Amino acid sequence: MTSPARTPAVVVTGLGATTPLGGDTAATWAALLAGRSATAALTEEWAAGLPVRIAARAAAEPSLLLDRVEARRLDRAAQFCVVALREAWADAGFTGPARESGEGDAAAPDAERVGVVIGSGIGGLHTVTGNYDQLRERGPRLVSPVALPMLMANSPAAQASMLIGARAALHAPSTACAAGAEAVAAGLDMIRLGRADVVVVGGADAAVHPLAIAGFANMGALSARHHDPAGASRPFDRSRDGFVIGEGAAVLVLESAEHARARGARVYCELAGAGLSADAHHMARPEPGGRGMASALRKALAEAGLAPADVAHVNAHATSTVGGDLVEGRAISAVLGPGAAPVSAVKSMTGHLLGAAGALGALTSVLALHRRVAPPTANLDVLDEGLDLDVVGSAPRPLPAGDAAVVANASGFGGHNVVLAFRPAA
Repeated sequence: MTSPARTPAVVVTGLGATTPLGGDTAATWAALLAGRSATAALTEEWAAGLPVRIAARAAAEPSLLLDRVEARRLDRAAQFCVVALREAWADAGFTGPARESGEGDAAAPDAERVGVVIGSGIGGLHTVTGNYDQLRERGPRLVSPVALPMLMANSPAAQASMLIGARAALHAPSTACAAGAEAVAAGLDMIRLGRADVVVVGGADAAVHPLAIAGFANMGALSARHHDPAGASRPFDRSRDGFVIGEGAAVLVLESAEHARARGARVYCELAGAGLSADAHHMARPEPGGRGMASALRKALAEAGLAPADVAHVNAHATSTVGGDLVEGRAISAVLGPGAAPVSAVKSMTGHLLGAAGALGALTSVLALHRRVAPPTANLDVLDEGLDLDVVGSAPRPLPAGDAAVVANASGFGGHNVVLAFRPAA
């Protein structure tokens, strides 16, 4: 393991999540280690005629965790973001918003040095469809005056910025299912470029909705395992037949190591590098040879100063689609070597959180490195014969001590690939 290619060092100091497995990070992590699947049948009336009637609903209703007026002015995706943000901000040791320069609590970060990057793949779907129904059925006067701010893809990021008083910069990548991971990569760059000392990063999405389910189902992307919902998401398994839609948010607090050290912050690990690439192949299918993901993985390792042998664990994107899992598996084997590092596929339990998935993958990678344990992969009965991977099975697997590194993969429609590399903090 060599020294990182770029400075300053960037560390993770806060984690927050609300997912189908739990309403916070601790509950989500405990359920992951237990190998519990969150997928269940949809019993709502609106789901009755859909071709797919299973999903991974959030474990905690976000609107009940917010002030009633606040909840009414936020799309469901933004609600999830706010819940996860508050947990991550507090977990990083911050008790209030950032301070104006020269004012306020000296322990709070300077607002001009705090940024936000929160991605979303779908955006305000519930707001769009709900207000369009109002327009058609009751006329234009019944469209909400806050519909547009609520439905915009940057709404979760903007809400986060306002809540913590972040003034350095505000970004909202909308790169499909890679959005949450790309947000983490962008936060890393902001700190390395000297534009911020603290950046809140992550992703949020809320697509358990008839339009999204019908659209994905008609593409042939979703599992229709109605007889066994808990077993529907089965990444890398020979009998996989598609992904399961989930919902929620994951948020991380990144800081320059110097800033974290100066305030005595608890540090989970270092975010050592990120690699990005584009397939330039197809809007909805990955490049069959896995060159795009392999390129992103190589770039992440190079930026982090890591060799393939340094990687002790891979948190795979692994959605449970027939082609996608094969392509990712080929990329991992090509770069790290066949069966070289244990691979976990957390979507087997959480479902696919779309724009939040990459952020959740980052969060679970941080915990895997911090706790030195790789989460299991549920529903893996027979590994696809086209894969040469060491997939963590039904029980968690200990990770080695020392300078072991963890990488997290993410990809999205359009050909987006993002790989994040984490290592122990110096």
